[in-house]
Amino acid sequence: MTSRNFLGTDPPMFTGENYHIWVIKMKAYLKALSLWETVESENDPPPLGPNPTVAQMKNYEDPKSKKPKTLTCLHSTFSDVIFIRIMACETPKEVWEKLKEEFDGSDRVKSVKLLTLKREFEMLRIKEGDTVKEYSAKILEIINKIRLFGETFPDSKVVEKMMISLPAWFESKISAIEESCDLKTLSVAELIRKLQAQEQKTSIRDEEVEEMVFQAKNKDK
Repeated sequence: MTSRNFLGTDPPMFTGENYHIWVIKMKAYLKALSLWETVESENDPPPLGPNPTVAQMKNYEDPKSKKPKTLTCLHSTFSDVIFIRIMACETPKEVWEKLKEEFDGSDRVKSVKLLTLKREFEMLRIKEGDTVKEYSAKILEIINKIRLFGETFPDSKVVEKMMISLPAWFESKISAIEESCDLKTLSVAELIRKLQAQEQKTSIRDEEVEEMVFQAKNKDK
């Protein structure tokens, strides 16, 4: 496909895993090729009247050719196992809805999954020995899964969660952040940078104390 060369990248592959991630990537890919509307609607362009002009014929053929292009594009993303399941579908819309029916799950199933993820988020606490990077990675993994279900989850809620679940030695830094920053607009990335800076300072100070203790012991000897 010439449009594929225009993007300079292959469409995202789908093997049956991580359906929600594939949907986001594939939708963006088709939009970049101006093909997404063929997935949303099965309507064909109105038929040509008698004695059409060259321009009218072109305006008719271009939209009409988009369906087979989109179908080919979708087919190219599937492993053989997935292709067998949708090969009877004749339009891009049929393919998309077939995959949604099989991999997206019912509203009830999605509600249960969302509830489980939200509970996991609320229960998550930093463990002894965890760094800020490790703890924030666990939180963001849960949040991203929640957002894949289309759930709105503001950064402010993540910021609040992190600040109330950190160990006591972060207390002075948290107080400083609360005084100097608007927590409603503070991004998660900015909070992580501030906490990592504090973590690094504390680590350096601990190393200096250990070194002083070590030297004092050797001096006594």
